[in-house]
Amino acid sequence: MKANKEIKRDEGAAKIFDDRSLEVDYRTLVPVLRPGLRVLDVGCGTGAISKGMASYVGPTGYVTGIDNTEKFILSGKETYNDVPNLELLHTDLFSFEPEEKFDMITAARVLQWLNNPLEALLKMKSMLKPGGQISILDYNHEAIEWRPAPPLSMQKFYNTFLKWRSDAGMNNRIADELAAYFSQAGLHTIEVIEANEVYHRGENSRLAIWTKVAGLKQIVEEGYIKEEERLLAIEDYNRWIEQDAEQMTLRLNEVRGRL
Repeated sequence: MKANKEIKRDEGAAKIFDDRSLEVDYRTLVPVLRPGLRVLDVGCGTGAISKGMASYVGPTGYVTGIDNTEKFILSGKETYNDVPNLELLHTDLFSFEPEEKFDMITAARVLQWLNNPLEALLKMKSMLKPGGQISILDYNHEAIEWRPAPPLSMQKFYNTFLKWRSDAGMNNRIADELAAYFSQAGLHTIEVIEANEVYHRGENSRLAIWTKVAGLKQIVEEGYIKEEERLLAIEDYNRWIEQDAEQMTLRLNEVRGRL
């Protein structure tokens, strides 16, 4: 996948991927998975969600996961080497040329990182069988809700994070604009399924997603925020999780369309 700048994805990102599962983190897809489907999972990370897909398509189906970060693929190959109908490949979406086309192509939380989401959809469409389906799951980062509001230091970091993304050409509202991209790509039978993530007090590992994002030193290196401000945001937010947090809602949509 291509963005204006290379995003430095570290070991913390790998841990986030490993903690995910199809049933929790792409639950709206489960009803449309069926035995025998040939599925491509774009931006699969370590393959945790892809592994779940493989269990639903069964031995007559097959799942190929691709990601452009080699260490994630190597980790996934080691973790899921006992799943016979799962293949994980280190490759970029735009250079991937499969020998066979797919019944379904999925991408969870991937297009949000691209400055060319329509091009990505068109590439996916080119790899789809006639009548096949594309499913994209992604966020509207501008619609996040915290209760109560997090510390000002984290609010500042979060707003800086959104500006950093926007300056790189990434769409912070992509969840609510996916249907338009699907239409532009020439897909039909477009469905929008609300898939919001709601986390409550005590679900600290999920609430701490922004602690992990604030670990992205690239924002400091590129001059968007000072290092001491980034560290303060992490410290204050971790305290908020432990003492004050009640609920966090992330706006998330799954959008499906057919060829």
